[in-house]
Amino acid sequence: AAADGLGSIAIDTTQLNMSVTDPTAWATAMNNLGMVPVGLAGQQLVTDSICVPGFDPSLSMMTGITPINPMIPGMGLVPPPPPTDVPVVKEIIHCKSCTLFPPNPNLPPPSTRERPPGCKTVFVGGLPENATEEIIQEVFEQCGEITAIRKSKKNFCHIRFAEEFMVDKAIYLSGYRMRLGSSTDKKDSGRLHVDFAQARDDFYEWECKQRMLAREERHRRKMEEDRLRPPSPPAIMHYSEHEAALLAEKLKDDSKFSEAITVLLTWIERGEVNRRSANQFYSMVQSANSHVRRLMNEKAAHEQEMEQAKESFKNALTGILTQFEQIVAVFNASTRQKAWDHFSKAQRKNIDIWRKHSEELRNAHSEQLMGIRREEEMEMSDDDSGDNPSKKLRVDDSALAAQAYALKEENDSLRWQLDAYRNEVELLKQEKGQLFRTEESLTKDQQLQFLQQTMQGMQQQLLSIQEELNNKKSELEQAKEEQTHTQARLKVLQEQLKSAKELAEINGHDESQANEINVLTVALVNQDREKNSEKRSPGLKSEKEALLIGIISTFLHVHPFGANIEYLWSYMQQLDSRISANEIEMLLMRLPRMFKQEFTGVGATLEKRWKFCAFEGIKTV
Repeated sequence: AAADGLGSIAIDTTQLNMSVTDPTAWATAMNNLGMVPVGLAGQQLVTDSICVPGFDPSLSMMTGITPINPMIPGMGLVPPPPPTDVPVVKEIIHCKSCTLFPPNPNLPPPSTRERPPGCKTVFVGGLPENATEEIIQEVFEQCGEITAIRKSKKNFCHIRFAEEFMVDKAIYLSGYRMRLGSSTDKKDSGRLHVDFAQARDDFYEWECKQRMLAREERHRRKMEEDRLRPPSPPAIMHYSEHEAALLAEKLKDDSKFSEAITVLLTWIERGEVNRRSANQFYSMVQSANSHVRRLMNEKAAHEQEMEQAKESFKNALTGILTQFEQIVAVFNASTRQKAWDHFSKAQRKNIDIWRKHSEELRNAHSEQLMGIRREEEMEMSDDDSGDNPSKKLRVDDSALAAQAYALKEENDSLRWQLDAYRNEVELLKQEKGQLFRTEESLTKDQQLQFLQQTMQGMQQQLLSIQEELNNKKSELEQAKEEQTHTQARLKVLQEQLKSAKELAEINGHDESQANEINVLTVALVNQDREKNSEKRSPGLKSEKEALLIGIISTFLHVHPFGANIEYLWSYMQQLDSRISANEIEMLLMRLPRMFKQEFTGVGATLEKRWKFCAFEGIKTV
């Protein structure tokens, strides 16, 4: 009873009952802390034999008995966790070298930082100055196995436990007053502050554990997916003559036909059919076709079974409907006044309900039977309009049908063998004819094709050069005509100038008037030259040419070193696939003031490039 009452708490507004081992020591501790001692009442709940004065964790080594951890709730120093709505009352803890006095229960609980993930290390502050590492281990090893203690000279230390749940037990000691022995010296006492500590080793172990759990989860999901995944289809062997012979035998067997037809389909889709194997594949396809008759016979048999089942269902439904009619007749007879008056009110109500329910079921079954009869009438009308080919295949005499089927199979197999021999003979003839073709004939054919392609390319180049030559000739003739015209015009102007000078001398005009006449003549000559140049360079034919000139000018302007006609043509092909390189080159040659052609490179690297020179043409003009 004393052990069970270790964590019992009874708190009232006027009186506080708690279990203590030494009321005098508790009052002394409260006076040393400068607190008014609270009233103590009630009997002692924990005897001296249970209160751990001589707890030895090495007891198991000598006796072989597993020791009781004093920090397990309900078994040692730490009481079981109380309900959330009841405040916690801590007790005095006696150790070999020190005594721990609980904090004032009226004070708020000590604050702690946020718990780091995987925390196994605690910070312990407020230690007495004379506290040694052995005393610290004696106090905190009751919380669990300690792996490391790092003590500082400034009255604090870090303690690392083996498991995470041990940290919660150590946090429970936060706020306790620690006194070494029975001394009242300040260096032998201190208030403990226990808090979570962030350690790299704890975080690393936590991460490793999380990764292990993630790996286990992935493995579990993969196993679940593998379990739920449908089984893979069986592997299909590669084609060979031996496998083809085995497959042909399987195709003739009705029980293995479905498996064999899958292999045949896979081989055909893989592209195994060639001239050598065409006969074998043809024979296998014929074997597959021979099963069509068997399948049609099976279908006819199943249709006959379905007809019989329909007939039996219709007969059974007719019998059920007859019985329903009899039941309804019984109910109708019961409702007549001769028998109806003898029934009680409750009996009449039940009979009426049963009659209505029976009539509904009878009507439903009669409608179903009428629907079956209508379907039969429709099938009969379809049979009258056109005979069903599946019914024609039915054979009444089973022995004659089997015998005829065997004869047909034998005839088909003989026909297939004959077709196979014919195909082999044709294949041998073709192979003999192909032996006369040597590698030289193949190379000659390739050379001939290459020469034909080069000849076509040269013909196209020749045609383009001829077109360019004709254009040049026409331009030269126009230039000659314009030159003769300008010379004749110049002679006329010179004669006019002479006559004007003579008139000026006769009339006595001064030299300024003569100079004005010269300026006018020069202006007229320049106008004639400009007109001739405009005539020499024909204008743009369409809006498309203007658009092409704008795009080509922009392209060549960003290429200051010019671009060859192939590069320019490939760029224009992206905009208009119908344009040709010859059309672009002719357009550039028509505008010599905007585009000029230059040669770059030496020898084999000689290359023609087009440049944009419209800005230079404007400056010269």
